[in-house]
Amino acid sequence: MHVMIIGAAGMMGRKLALDIARDAALAGRPVAQLSLVDVITPEQPTDFNGKVVTRSGDISRPETAREWLSSRPDVIFHLAAIVSGEAELEFEKGYAINLDGTRHLFDAIREQGQSEPYKPRVVFTSSIAVFGAPFPDKIDDEFFLTPRTSYGTQKAIGELLLADYSRKGFLDGIGIRLPTVCIRPGRPNKAASGFFSNILREPLVGREAVLPVEDDVRHWHVSPRRAVDFLTRAATIDLQLVGHRRILNMPGLSATVAEQIEALRRVAGDRAVNLIRRQTDPQIEEIVAGWPRDFDARRALQLGFVADASFDEIIRNHVEDELNGALA
Repeated sequence: MHVMIIGAAGMMGRKLALDIARDAALAGRPVAQLSLVDVITPEQPTDFNGKVVTRSGDISRPETAREWLSSRPDVIFHLAAIVSGEAELEFEKGYAINLDGTRHLFDAIREQGQSEPYKPRVVFTSSIAVFGAPFPDKIDDEFFLTPRTSYGTQKAIGELLLADYSRKGFLDGIGIRLPTVCIRPGRPNKAASGFFSNILREPLVGREAVLPVEDDVRHWHVSPRRAVDFLTRAATIDLQLVGHRRILNMPGLSATVAEQIEALRRVAGDRAVNLIRRQTDPQIEEIVAGWPRDFDARRALQLGFVADASFDEIIRNHVEDELNGALA
């Protein structure tokens, strides 16, 4: 099997590539080639015995997707995106990458199939940002799309394109609406949701973190470990079970900021919690106010997708995966 990860230099792309490379397989299916592409050249996994190809390019340019797809991968993970806060601040850039880039990718797949049959599995990472307030207490699988940000709008359009190109038989697509990934390793990024990770990740290593919203803000989360599991399951699931509705709400963990902080206290103590500095940011508060807080992800659960059990577990997994099991 030949697997391509678009957005392979990002956090989720790197973790997914390492997961596949470690097993030389995707959900038990042998992988002979990994193609890792992004706007910058991704790092190569060191423990993969198969062929690895790394390339860089701008997905907002039609020729880039055509070049990448000339190798005709069997499975394509489309993870590349401009994150929420950046897409809101840089309107043209957000649409160029999140919308035009997705359309160019899907068209490049369709063009590949015109000369010789080609119908790859495409896993498209969408977002709960496709939903906008007002919300019910729990958003179920029937709730309609009402995005209140440019990022959410771009992801919603991508979902419709994926469904239509799948209906036409150009590709075999599945979209997963990821909860906010927490705790994200590395440095803070421009995502409006970044503080959910920052207030846990930074204190765990003895650094101060800024909390820009009130403690009673509730949100929907998934750990990086579970998010990788979602991706690999989506890549190999029998889509006859999914049916024509190719987009799934992923299960997650609903928690308030206060509940996150108390989990941090249980794992790392008061010293870590005292490193959180409260400084409200009206722009972040406005964006977050338009995001969903809780879900009834029944379809995904019935298909075998599994959520994290608690924030204590999420924090401990981060310490194990990113800090070698040691706290500051």
